[in-house]
Amino acid sequence: MHITGAFVTGGASGLGRATVDSLVARGCKVAVLDLPGEKLNAVLAAHGPQVFAVPADVTDETAVDSGVESAMQWLGSVQLGVLCAGIVLGSRTVGRDGSAHPMGMFRKVLDINVAGTFHVASLLASAMSSNEPDDDGQRGCLVMTASVAAFDGQIGQAAYSASKGAIASMTLPMARDLSAIGVRVCTIAPGVVETPIYDQLAPEVLQALATQQLFPKRLGRPAEYAALVNHIADNTFLNGEVIRLDAGTRLPPK
Repeated sequence: MHITGAFVTGGASGLGRATVDSLVARGCKVAVLDLPGEKLNAVLAAHGPQVFAVPADVTDETAVDSGVESAMQWLGSVQLGVLCAGIVLGSRTVGRDGSAHPMGMFRKVLDINVAGTFHVASLLASAMSSNEPDDDGQRGCLVMTASVAAFDGQIGQAAYSASKGAIASMTLPMARDLSAIGVRVCTIAPGVVETPIYDQLAPEVLQALATQQLFPKRLGRPAEYAALVNHIADNTFLNGEVIRLDAGTRLPPK
């Protein structure tokens, strides 16, 4: 797919930042939605006029609506949307002390990971509907981000797994919905990837995580996620699919 304009949520770090870098490298203008701060400023500093910052929390509907509208004016048109914004919070359904799972935490994870993803995806698809179709009748492509935890979530991941399972489950009905306007929808379900989420872990813990991979025996790299995003964008016959990117990993219970 010929991409002149892209929109990436969570684009200031991790999977999103690698995706922004790859899209800029292929000559795209990229709007980046993320929380305001040093990381978002660093993306602007690195890529200058090819990047437009949308400083917003994905759960703030007013800010997101306004930010997407401004980004569309800057982009002119958008052909690719990549939804990477998300958080990981963990708690057992019943804690070791017998306490119930904090419902505020559960709602927060679903608000950011599910509602935040769907809201931006819907806005971008609406913008894509006015694009001129290509020879296949395609007007755009959305790539969402799930996780292998959607399928084999670990102890303490009920909220996170529920949120990523929702992303996986939304993929096909969204693809069916958007087929009428020529917009494809796919989801990537990464395994354990070297992102800032894991910065707080000790080296020996990271090494243990790396040995869980079937092959190769290492953590994933954000650039590998970005490469798959680009392939999905370019391969018009990929639609309604959830693709695991995990070196054959199946997560153990803990």
